[in-house]
Amino acid sequence: MAQINTKKEDFSSYIKKFWKLFFYCFGGVILFFLFASWGLFGSMPSFDELENPNSNVATEIISSDGVTLGKFYLENRTPVKYAELPDHLVKALIATEDERFYEHSGIDTKGTLRAALSLGSSGGASTLTQQLAKNLFHGEGSKFLPFRIIQKAKEWIIATKLERQYTKQEIIAHYFNTVDYVNNAVGIRSAAKIYLNKEPKDLTVDEAAMFVGMLKNPSLYNPRRRLEKVTQRRNVVLHQMEKNGFLTKEKKEYFQKQPIVLKFTPESHIEGTATYFREYLRDFLKKWVKENPKKDGGGEYDIYRDGLKIYTTIDSRMQQYAEEAVTDHLANLQQEFNKRQKSNPNAPFTGITPEETQMIINRAMKNSERWRIMKEKGFDEDKIVKSFKVPTKMKVFTWKGEKDTLMSPHDSIIYYKHFLQTGMMAMEPQTGYVKAWVGGINYKHFQYDHVGQGARQVGSTFKPFLYATAIEQLKMSPCDSIYDSPFTMPKGRYGIDADWSPKNSTGNYRGMVNLKSALANSINTVSAKLIDKVGPEAVVDMTKKLGVTSKIPVQPSIALGAVDITVEEMVAAFSTFANQGIYMKPQVIEKIVDKNGVVVYQPTPESRDVMSKDVAYTMIKLMEGVTEYGTGSRLRWGSAPESARVTGVPYNLRNPIAGKTGTSQNNSDGWFIGMVPNLAAGVWVGNEDRAAHFQQTNMGQGATMALPIWGIFMKKCYEDKTLNVSQKPFERPENFSIKVDCWTPKKVETDSTKVEETTTDEFDF
Repeated sequence: MAQINTKKEDFSSYIKKFWKLFFYCFGGVILFFLFASWGLFGSMPSFDELENPNSNVATEIISSDGVTLGKFYLENRTPVKYAELPDHLVKALIATEDERFYEHSGIDTKGTLRAALSLGSSGGASTLTQQLAKNLFHGEGSKFLPFRIIQKAKEWIIATKLERQYTKQEIIAHYFNTVDYVNNAVGIRSAAKIYLNKEPKDLTVDEAAMFVGMLKNPSLYNPRRRLEKVTQRRNVVLHQMEKNGFLTKEKKEYFQKQPIVLKFTPESHIEGTATYFREYLRDFLKKWVKENPKKDGGGEYDIYRDGLKIYTTIDSRMQQYAEEAVTDHLANLQQEFNKRQKSNPNAPFTGITPEETQMIINRAMKNSERWRIMKEKGFDEDKIVKSFKVPTKMKVFTWKGEKDTLMSPHDSIIYYKHFLQTGMMAMEPQTGYVKAWVGGINYKHFQYDHVGQGARQVGSTFKPFLYATAIEQLKMSPCDSIYDSPFTMPKGRYGIDADWSPKNSTGNYRGMVNLKSALANSINTVSAKLIDKVGPEAVVDMTKKLGVTSKIPVQPSIALGAVDITVEEMVAAFSTFANQGIYMKPQVIEKIVDKNGVVVYQPTPESRDVMSKDVAYTMIKLMEGVTEYGTGSRLRWGSAPESARVTGVPYNLRNPIAGKTGTSQNNSDGWFIGMVPNLAAGVWVGNEDRAAHFQQTNMGQGATMALPIWGIFMKKCYEDKTLNVSQKPFERPENFSIKVDCWTPKKVETDSTKVEETTTDEFDF
């Protein structure tokens, strides 16, 4: 009997020890979690951090028609709200990652047990909320078991806090916004855009399953590298959706048979649409953040982290058409330029000495990244120069795509000097809103912006400023006559130091002509006589009123366009004529909104009266002559004449168009600026160096180099009826009394490419 009691006592002591150990362990676990929550094992997120997780959010650049043009970012993350997620994407996530998501409060008991048994492994069975906690506050789990246990405890604590802080829908949205899908895609919106060129709301069931499948290991299941693995993983997700009742068997099998078709659209600072405009905007924002600090005293905005939304005036459709027009024309024109350079021993340069050529190359070498890096490393100039002669593997730009080649840096300089460049801008005259901005042919390879940065010689596109001055001061009309004959301005007049005797480009003189015909055919002697009457100072004053800030010399030679002005300034100045004499400063931003939806910047339009409505309308009628029967008349009947045809696009634009061509000396710069009532656009084309140019006038003039881009652009705009680009006549002011309807040469027939001698496109300095 005593023996039995002893056994009972032993058993009882074991029970006591078990419960003591149990409570010690339980208490230890409680203390462990308390210590973790108090931050003894490392800091824990505060209430504010949980309310506003510290994630880098990209600044988004949005067009006037609601399309994302690009982003500024350290992490390419653009958050979406739950309402923007398709239902099948959410179901795919729940079915695959957390089947009991709606039943638990951050920690799933079964999942916790599985996670406890698999500590140290890469996967585990964490709930979505725990995964969100990991993504937000510590990232990849530690491989060291003790640290991983601490991290897991923190995940559980943060997960329970997140569940109290957010709704289930908000947690799902947060989760999708934090996932790194590799290839510079952070968050589901960036991933959908980069891999499929879609918004999340437009994802199909199989596409949604692909993105959910990637969550297991985005690097392993990268659709650009392992499409077969990604397809297998996607099909697993579709099976899970069927298992959880989100798909029928038939639909599952249907979607499993669908191929994965990627439309990879990388979002980088140097690729994509509106690249030159985006860089112009970045420079603007760098100055803006210094002048507009956060109102809560939080310092300057960070354009790479703070999730700003920049609502711009750019229209994505017009931007696309402008970029397409540049490509369509210049790809052809470049072939013609290269063909004509084959017989030039100093290609692509013309009319300069070998010493001058070497100066251009030396300047390019010293401005290169290679020179800068080698100079910083202490190499002397002789060694640097020699390095430019060593053949190197490189990727070069061609109009048919990038090409891998073996070329010395010296030869690559000459190669790139061959390329014709361009600057194009379109603007709404009544608002100043810039609708399209193309600063060059390829930002990745040519980063100089020929719209906002590059001032080039404008040639005869300057003449409307002279004519406007004459009409305003001398009360002249387009129908007034002036004699086209040899003219000499004597030495000393307006400060010139020698007699000035400008010639017409053809060497011919027409006798008595009216102003409309003189401007349409860009007659130099008429321009010289007009500036002799009004004086160069009055013309310079007019250009300043029209918004031109580039330096204009007070000299008679400006009558022929011997001045350098940017495309941006020229388009804004011409827009004044279309806007009834009111100058509107170009505007590219409608508003800036912070990540909370608060408007933090809204610019005030800048405008001023420059001339009366009557003078502005008179100038419009003058410039209509340019496209009716003058140097821009090919817009009416088609492409270039056979002698200069490089783009076989028939424009056949029959609506009223006011415009002006321009060509600088030696054909170095070709211009065309054209206007309809609600849109003005200007185009410049030329090589980077003025010494590189067409030798032949018929190829180097503005009507051949620049006008076709304008014509292709406008033709595309008119074909897109959603743009509502006007085809109506310009508005005639009330009680207008100036005579503008004068005799004009016979107009061309609509079905003919032949023109009267008076309509021949002249070379216009």
